[in-house]
Amino acid sequence: MRLVIIGAGFAGMYSALSAARLREIHGVSPEELEITLVAPEPTLVIRPRLYEPKPETLTAPLVDVLKAIDVTYVQGSAETIETKSRTVRIATAKGTRKTLTYDRLVVATGSRLFRPNIPGLAEHGFSVDSLDDAIALDKHLQGLAKRPAVDGRDTVVVTGGGFTGIEAATEMPSRLRKIFGDKAKPRVIIVDRNLAIAPDMGETSRPVIEDALKKLGIETRLGAGVASLDESGITLSNGEHIETETVIWAAGIRAAPLTQQIPSERDNFGRLLVDRHLRVPGVDGVFATGDAARAACDDDGNYALMSCQHATRMGAFAGNNAAAELLGVPTKPYHQKGYVTCLDLGEAGALFTRGWEREVTMVGDVAKKTKQEINTVWIYPPKAERAAALALADPERVTDVTGFL
Repeated sequence: MRLVIIGAGFAGMYSALSAARLREIHGVSPEELEITLVAPEPTLVIRPRLYEPKPETLTAPLVDVLKAIDVTYVQGSAETIETKSRTVRIATAKGTRKTLTYDRLVVATGSRLFRPNIPGLAEHGFSVDSLDDAIALDKHLQGLAKRPAVDGRDTVVVTGGGFTGIEAATEMPSRLRKIFGDKAKPRVIIVDRNLAIAPDMGETSRPVIEDALKKLGIETRLGAGVASLDESGITLSNGEHIETETVIWAAGIRAAPLTQQIPSERDNFGRLLVDRHLRVPGVDGVFATGDAARAACDDDGNYALMSCQHATRMGAFAGNNAAAELLGVPTKPYHQKGYVTCLDLGEAGALFTRGWEREVTMVGDVAKKTKQEINTVWIYPPKAERAAALALADPERVTDVTGFL
């Protein structure tokens, strides 16, 4: 029997850990149930931290962890999924093609930044969506110091006033001062079509965010979209032109395109609709998880967000359930009633909220310490110690924040 997992992000990693855990619990050997993880690189990109400087350091190796739990790693990119023949075609790093058969498949392919067809965006826009994108932005920022301090060199425009955009923008003043010197006066502007900043963070969170932006000197242009980008800067839908050499696009994400090869329903974000056990209805043997899946968290109408908090727990349930079907044991319905958010606000601290209503429970330096612990400890892979790694993969305990604080 073979369980194939596509993706080495948070959901894919925890799918492998959880499936291996269940296999061990039932005393099944790796030869009887082979667990294979397919990904371009055997590393976890710490994507929630890519707004920080030195992004090349924000990865964690997975090879030793996977070896410790007897998960086979196949290096390559999944190109084609044939659900009728239960095969996955892979383009390997050496330029060859390889086909894997599966008895169960977990699609954990994550998400990609949504880049609309705006003139000049592809040529002149940056992002913090992927490791390569974040490295390119960091290299660009470092190179600004060699350019004349004219034509908007010291101005950064962030398009998107949601979670990612706010974190990228609030980190930017300190990053730019380290590049230009402490006497520099960088200008950072957030552009968003919505009439209010952080539209999804709720009314109680917004004043905290607005105060942080004011403290950091960050400007906003709300109720305006992006018309075009060129070498001189960015033009907004209201006609305003802002001179800048740095535009960071942070305006939404979509499920990775591979989900489109699964013959099933998807939502507006391209996520596969799944049942409570994370199966893809009508497609035998296929599970979807993380940003590739639209899954109900509870019975109250709340659905998992495209975040590592949800991806890790969803991954644990998907891996467990895919393995459970092969082992002939009961599956577990995914649930995630506890929900918290921790928004980095740069030198202004952070904002910690609890629940879907975004009840503010911590702000400032106290919240910042929690954010740093989340980013540097909680979301990293476990150590390559078999017993400890498998123990951390109990789906009922992964990302359990119900009792946090």
